[in-house]
Amino acid sequence: MLLCIHKSCLFIFPLIFCFCLKLSMNSLTSKLTEEQRKQLCDLLGNVELSLLYKASVHGYQASAFHQRCDRQGPTLIVAYNRSGYIFGGYTSVEYARSGQYITDKEAFLFSFQGKIPVRIKINSGHHARLDDAGVPSFGQQLYFCYNNQPVVNNSGSNAFSVNTATMYGNDTQLTECEVYKVEKSVIRKGSQVSTEEKPWRNVLWTAEQRDKLMEMIRNYKPLVTSVSCFRILMIGPVGAGKSSFFNSINSILMSRITSKAMSGSAATSLTTQFRTYPVKDGREGKLLPFVLCDTMGLEEQSGAGLDIEDISSIFQGHVPDRYKFNPTTPFQPDEQKSSRPASLQEKIHCVVYVIDATKISLMSDKLQEKLASIRRKVNSLSIPQIVLMTKVDEACPLVEKDLQNTYSSSYIKTKVQEVSSRMGVPVCCVVSVKNYRQELELELNCDVLLLTAIQQMLNFADDYLDDADHVENKPK
Repeated sequence: MLLCIHKSCLFIFPLIFCFCLKLSMNSLTSKLTEEQRKQLCDLLGNVELSLLYKASVHGYQASAFHQRCDRQGPTLIVAYNRSGYIFGGYTSVEYARSGQYITDKEAFLFSFQGKIPVRIKINSGHHARLDDAGVPSFGQQLYFCYNNQPVVNNSGSNAFSVNTATMYGNDTQLTECEVYKVEKSVIRKGSQVSTEEKPWRNVLWTAEQRDKLMEMIRNYKPLVTSVSCFRILMIGPVGAGKSSFFNSINSILMSRITSKAMSGSAATSLTTQFRTYPVKDGREGKLLPFVLCDTMGLEEQSGAGLDIEDISSIFQGHVPDRYKFNPTTPFQPDEQKSSRPASLQEKIHCVVYVIDATKISLMSDKLQEKLASIRRKVNSLSIPQIVLMTKVDEACPLVEKDLQNTYSSSYIKTKVQEVSSRMGVPVCCVVSVKNYRQELELELNCDVLLLTAIQQMLNFADDYLDDADHVENKPK
């Protein structure tokens, strides 16, 4: 059967083809799920994402990327590989092929760890990227669409602290690469209030509130008269901020930045001794009613970091101040002391797990099992537990911009929920803080978060003492 086509139709077919091609190019479909898109928007802080470029449609060539993405303002690259990893990077400075090295403190890389994207900030002193005509790259280190191919390449530079196994499973073959325009969300009249304006936890960010918290801490007295001060034990992985938390609290009470406890960044624990830090109300002031007990950091390897058996001895009040930990040999109390039960004054009254907000999703199974073993022991002793989530400013750009966004950020809310689930503690027992690390002056919002955390610890410790005293004085 012959198909007869009128010659006038020959002019229509090309027009239909061009129209369909244009429609296809303008109707790009994002590979992100709605939940993944929401998580990335939360990470960036109340933004909207518009898909500009899709390598499977436009090609992996650098020219195709620049044709679609130049002079579009802040952008987010999202890459997908054969192993199912989703990762990428953000730059707040638009692409313009200027040939200049770009300084962008807001730039970061990210990788989805489970359902949550984890942010990797640029290291100090490095350029975010070279604004040339090549493929998109970050820190002259991580190149997307490398050599105009569906490949990601890590050059080995150190602009970003990248673990390629964690970030993309060492699978360099891409199945897709997308670039999104990042725009601030506009809240229209009559629309639903954004999470930025509706805090999920209420905090008063005022000097009056800071003074009120200070006064409460100064005048706090344990309900049980046999105990003169609360003993609060800090436990956490290496580098989470245990010692920095004590230094921060001490700084507030001394009205200046202090560094009494050794803190910093290292692969292994800087704290090698069990330290009990009394806190003074000012340089010549009285001792306040709590002691912060610092421990060696937890490490995932066996025979490294704080030993579980040492923690049990600390709970019972047998370990003296300045005892030097030996990861291979647990603490052995002397016979005279171990033969008698420790008094309520000597025991631990509250356990605080210090967890880095930027590393919650990266916590290894071995480290999580160590923490679970500790929790089981703490639960058996009925000691109250709190999670202190540090470095919230590094975890969320919205919070980094303004600490008052801590309990407005939906991203921080998801991190609180995640650490609650991983640690097995209620959400109400997770508090967020920013420690003083590089500041030279105290800051109101930082003080409010830190003092609120201490208030919670004192309340929990008092509850424990009340229960423990009833048990000890119960008629036999």
